[in-house]
Amino acid sequence: MENPIRHEPALSPDDLEKFFILRANAGDVEGLVALYEPSAVIAGGNGQIVIGTKAIRRFFAELLATRPQFALGEQSPSLQSDDLALTSSRFGNGSVTAEVARRQSDGRWLWAVDQFVINPKPED
Repeated sequence: MENPIRHEPALSPDDLEKFFILRANAGDVEGLVALYEPSAVIAGGNGQIVIGTKAIRRFFAELLATRPQFALGEQSPSLQSDDLALTSSRFGNGSVTAEVARRQSDGRWLWAVDQFVINPKPED
């Protein structure tokens, strides 16, 4: 069954993290999957490598099952070369993400490679 939610496309690689946080905090697994290329690779931590849409969907479904909330990190401006971009964020705990995004033929940006880091929102 197709997801009836329309997801705003990332028209800049710098949009991807913002969309990730919004969709993750909303529990929107399909919205997260929509940020990745079909053959994307995620290093999910603890040596876990996730490849492709089906595995990415399972990864995020498991991650979001407990409804965690995520905080934005300090995002560095993307470093772009033609249709490739390096995106990165640093979090308060010192961890850093690194992702490779690619501009698609329709102008959207999607992540192709993601060194994933969980940055939970601090408790109030």
